[in-house]
Amino acid sequence: MSNYQPLPVEFKSGAGAWLTDIDGQRYLDALSGIAVCGLGHAHPAVQAAISDQAANLIHTSNLYRIPLQEKLAEKLVEHSGMEKVFFGNSGAEANEAAIKLARLYGNNKGIKNPTIVVMERSFHGRTMATLTATGNDKVKKGFTPLVEGFKHIPYNNLDALNEVAETTPDLVAVMVEPVLGEGGVVIPDETYLKAIRTFCDEYDCLMILDEIQTGMCRTGEWFAFQHEAIKPDVMTLAKALGNGVPIGACLASGAAADLFQPGSHGSTFGGNPLAARAALAVIEVLENNNLERRAKELGKRLLDGFKQSLSGIKGIKEIRGKGLMLGIELEKDCTDLVGLALEQNLLINVTAGNVIRLLPPLILSDDEADEIISRLSGLLIKYLT
Repeated sequence: MSNYQPLPVEFKSGAGAWLTDIDGQRYLDALSGIAVCGLGHAHPAVQAAISDQAANLIHTSNLYRIPLQEKLAEKLVEHSGMEKVFFGNSGAEANEAAIKLARLYGNNKGIKNPTIVVMERSFHGRTMATLTATGNDKVKKGFTPLVEGFKHIPYNNLDALNEVAETTPDLVAVMVEPVLGEGGVVIPDETYLKAIRTFCDEYDCLMILDEIQTGMCRTGEWFAFQHEAIKPDVMTLAKALGNGVPIGACLASGAAADLFQPGSHGSTFGGNPLAARAALAVIEVLENNNLERRAKELGKRLLDGFKQSLSGIKGIKEIRGKGLMLGIELEKDCTDLVGLALEQNLLINVTAGNVIRLLPPLILSDDEADEIISRLSGLLIKYLT
């Protein structure tokens, strides 16, 4: 089906931050498969884990105990401070699980029409519930009727959140991205998440954090909420958790941790031995190399480098970032830059029409970071002047 408009390139192999096409041309990957390949391509530890596990056991289903899944859950709980984990196969599935938890939470309190507050410009997936939760009308076109029970408010706007409390008696959760990814790499005020935590405590509703793009060390902490020393009730993960092997996770703590019971929710493939083994390999590499700290250092190097090299260039509205999640916002739409960068053997993304989104792998070297700055800055200077 014609869901995609792929760029005119075919890759046959990858190594670290580089991809090689069928003609032998090498490309510097500043996108990581949209924040998926946090350890780069063909990482030896992940490669070895997948190969070994595939030779022994790929799948049994959740009708039986899966020790690797249990070990993975323990690791995620250890690093997040959460209590329990449900495994699926994608970010959308993880968010579906979170939405179901919120509704269970409300229904158990006798709320007949539970409402989840979500944000404008957000992105949570393309299933019917996560599509409805998403704050982008463009991706919803043609898919009505949408799912009831969601109320959209502006992102990073606490006044709007407080107004909702006064007008929404059936409020059961606030669902938010710590940094808007698809919405343009929008970084909220430093105390935003802490204020939402306080709000949820006051109004007895769940705080749900969509960390699908921000999680697994990308922002300079294992999870973005740790920048503010708080803890959500529910958190969702996917993308970098498997470094390319499909896996999603919904973590819960407190009252949300015991809502799911046998029959409440499930997944045929979720957390199978192959996916769990890959994710465990990812976590081990992150741990052994302190990659949360490395992401913070690299992010600062890239941010400072772009601000210096692009200083005074007209047409650039803002350069911002949190760890290895960076956005360069232009004053005009610039989707054509993706193709122009490809011609320079550089892989980037443009989101929200006018924001260059950079999500390079956490294993990037200093020289590779400088190369990204050099290639993209040169392209932008030529593009804007």
